[in-house]
Amino acid sequence: MGARIILLLVDGLGLGTEDSSVNPLHSGACPALLKFLANNATPIDAQLGIPGLPQSATGQTSLLTGVNAQELLNRHVEGFPGPELKEIIREHNIFGQLKKRGLRSTFANAYFLQEGSVLEKKRLWSVTTVAAMHAFGRVRDEKVMAADAAVYQDLTRASLRERGYSGPLVTPEDSADHLVEIAMEYDLTLFEYFQTDRAAHKQDHAKIRRVLQQLDAFIGRLAARAEKDGLLVVLTSDHGNVEDTRTRQHTMNPVPLMAIGEGADDLRARIRSLLDVTPVLVGLLTS
Repeated sequence: MGARIILLLVDGLGLGTEDSSVNPLHSGACPALLKFLANNATPIDAQLGIPGLPQSATGQTSLLTGVNAQELLNRHVEGFPGPELKEIIREHNIFGQLKKRGLRSTFANAYFLQEGSVLEKKRLWSVTTVAAMHAFGRVRDEKVMAADAAVYQDLTRASLRERGYSGPLVTPEDSADHLVEIAMEYDLTLFEYFQTDRAAHKQDHAKIRRVLQQLDAFIGRLAARAEKDGLLVVLTSDHGNVEDTRTRQHTMNPVPLMAIGEGADDLRARIRSLLDVTPVLVGLLTS
């Protein structure tokens, strides 16, 4: 097996002002992430030529397919993808592209379900869920998470307590280790983190700080493991949000393309917008 890539989709992480009174990334909550953004990242475009605030449904579709969904719909679409976006995702998602080339990929997120296949009964699916279900026919469920072979989106499982979860909690560092162990079995492993976007929409400053601290610990461990285990860790986002506490809305700021590990410099040089992420990663894995 050649390169192993971990792709981190951090929802709502833009690059804004360095004013700590506005941008919590510069408040001291996430020193490791801030250092990586300064030294290991380049800004990329999330608007893709369409006026208005970038949104998750179109942004994630473009990111995970290489198809300009914003241009095709002539607008930015928030929330969950509708029929047109779902068709783009099914046809062009990165998992399917790699599968056609004989490569192995996976979606590492845990779903709090007793059996992953019951997700088919749910009406609203995220972009990542549509991609994973179409490519693999299932997602990682509660039983897989209990075996530490999936990572819950909050990095600790603490938010599952209110949903009846009684199992052990984990640390963000534990979650990073679990993600690495998953990634060692695949060519590409995707993990989505969206607590940044949720906290920013609420303008909950205490929660934003806590979320950034947890994300910082997670990324710090991943970066250390990338060097030790020969992984390429790539982080990007669908739109800005958490970097500007003056608004509950998304921003028009560029988003980061952060890469750590072997080949990171070349990767950053080749990606200039969300549209480049999937084609460049597929090209790297198939070259």
